[in-house]
Amino acid sequence: MSVKTRLCGYRRKKMNNKVSENVSIKARVKEYYWEYDYNCAITTLKILAEIFSVKLSDQVVCAAVGMHGAGKYGAQCGLVEGALMFLGIIGKERQLPEETIIDQCREFARQFEEKFHSLLCSSLRPQGFREDDPPHLCEELTCNAMEFSRDFVSGFIGGKRV
Repeated sequence: MSVKTRLCGYRRKKMNNKVSENVSIKARVKEYYWEYDYNCAITTLKILAEIFSVKLSDQVVCAAVGMHGAGKYGAQCGLVEGALMFLGIIGKERQLPEETIIDQCREFARQFEEKFHSLLCSSLRPQGFREDDPPHLCEELTCNAMEFSRDFVSGFIGGKRV
């Protein structure tokens, strides 16, 4: 791969945004966390965009820079925030009414909370937050949440890949 470049303070390699059906979510999460050091919100946005063939602007990616628990404050989880952002992007791309998108965002949050027992980063994150935490403690949770989000978005857009 080519030399790394910076985007919003995150390491980024120039790469082909097309992802084969054969690439696993687990492999993609590992790559984005450990090679690019992306946070959970950016990882969620980028993987969903790849799965559903949606182009993300750099500005959208930059908007997610502080969305990992509200800048590590422990508030809403970036796995939720990234998916909610993606629902808005794909909903608008599909020319769905805003009320439909809003309803689906609420339903996503309800179902996420039901499955994972919280929307808060501080509750979802293994061991909570400590100064000496190693990076990317949420890797396993991210994989599970990405599968959940992929399935939810598939249902939202009628079970078809974009």
